[in-house]
Amino acid sequence: MRRETKTWAGRLVAAAVVAFVLAYLPYFLYTRSGLGRTLLLARDLKTLRARNQELAAENDRLAREAEALRSDPNAMERVARSDLGWVKPGEIVVDLTDALQADVPAATPPGKTPRSRGDRPEAAETTLAHRK
Repeated sequence: MRRETKTWAGRLVAAAVVAFVLAYLPYFLYTRSGLGRTLLLARDLKTLRARNQELAAENDRLAREAEALRSDPNAMERVARSDLGWVKPGEIVVDLTDALQADVPAATPPGKTPRSRGDRPEAAETTLAHRK
């Protein structure tokens, strides 16, 4: 009977050693050897490369747009019309912003009437300055 007790005790110790090694090995690989940090840095590198490609594409687009603005009169005219609100002499400007605001009653707070562009002298001066 004593020999069986030694066998079971040996097996129990061996099982405990194996369990300890199996539990400690992932901890050692993940924290001590830097595997966790390596995986984190690899993920960050992938994200940064994707962002770098997006920025490179945007740089190319902006370079093409800048070149077009330097050399293409139609591109200059398009920007002057859309961004600056300029018009050519003799053109008639139809401003529908007030009509659109009148169609949307939620745009004005209750109890207040929407103001037209003519009610604000500074708006009229700005409009005239852009149209000259």
